[in-house]
Amino acid sequence: MLACCGSRRWARRIAAHRPYPDLEALLAAADEASYDLSPGDLTEALAEESLSPQPLAGARGRGTLAAHTALRAAHAEYERRFRHAFVICLDGLREEELLDRVLSGIRDRLGHEPDEERAIAADELRRIARGRLAHLAGESP
Repeated sequence: MLACCGSRRWARRIAAHRPYPDLEALLAAADEASYDLSPGDLTEALAEESLSPQPLAGARGRGTLAAHTALRAAHAEYERRFRHAFVICLDGLREEELLDRVLSGIRDRLGHEPDEERAIAADELRRIARGRLAHLAGESP
């Protein structure tokens, strides 16, 4: 469960209520546990996410080096401003859309106030956890 969300409390809560009758019940429980994350739980979960951006699959071609350079700079600014890793759910996007989505997302979110951004990051973590759970269950998010 910790591979899906880095909050130990979240993982214990999901594990404590198993077995789930189906994927929908598991995802509903995951959503509920995500909505109940305390500020400390959220900090723990965000700390478990990668602090160094990884190259995006499918991000190749003309302009890619410049885009990755811009992405690294945006990540550094985001982490400086908000003191946690940038998280964004990319489920359902085609490979050629990933880099643009991350760049536009991080640029848009840099303008947020810290409390607003923590709420958005919490929702992105919830969506990421759902996708990871679905993947573990052998289904697409």
